[in-house]
Amino acid sequence: MNNKRIIIAIDGHSSCGKSTFAKAIAARLGYIFIDTGAMYRAVTLYALEHGAILSGIVDEERVVGMLGEINIDFRFNPERGASDIYVNGDLVEGRIRTIEVSNCVSAVSSIAEVRSKLVAMQQEMGLRRGIVMDGRDIGTVVFPDAELKIYMTADPMVRAERRYKELTAKGDNVTLEEIYENVVSRDKADMSRAISPLRKADDAIVLDNSQMSVEEQMTWFMERYEEAVAK
Repeated sequence: MNNKRIIIAIDGHSSCGKSTFAKAIAARLGYIFIDTGAMYRAVTLYALEHGAILSGIVDEERVVGMLGEINIDFRFNPERGASDIYVNGDLVEGRIRTIEVSNCVSAVSSIAEVRSKLVAMQQEMGLRRGIVMDGRDIGTVVFPDAELKIYMTADPMVRAERRYKELTAKGDNVTLEEIYENVVSRDKADMSRAISPLRKADDAIVLDNSQMSVEEQMTWFMERYEEAVAK
């Protein structure tokens, strides 16, 4: 395998397995995985826990005022074989995955100052090279010069079913209909927002994984990775 270390940018729709895919790639290549979606969820959680979101309504001014208090870092967890996310030294990995956070994260993500702060954090992390980063605007905004860009998608109902299984396995009391509505509304919000909307970079390769197993996705990826490092 080629030893050249590159930046791999993975963008795409919510609940299509971007983070799972990116983690598997990082483990396979010995790269650092940075979950940008988790970073936006972490800011959303902080806003929820500090009164800047009440009854689902985001107080943008208060969120922006809190940004200076928020320090985010990732620490490798050998038990999980993956990185956990911390806010101000507090482990928040489990708390950021609730439906309450999911329902507010698009609104928080659309705040220009939030995106500006987190993009700067992400670009600083990328100086190390040898990273895999997933999100909505990695190949278009954060790393427009990334050597390998992948745009992931899947049928909305397939994505809703995957998310439903994930949440119910953790004991969350949710319905498939509720999750499906969340997936569709997230897509609309992500693609129509004014700041860094979700869109495919011109040089990104599309991966529709609706009918693909994890193994098939990895085989597909390794072929594209070898092509990218050979250039």
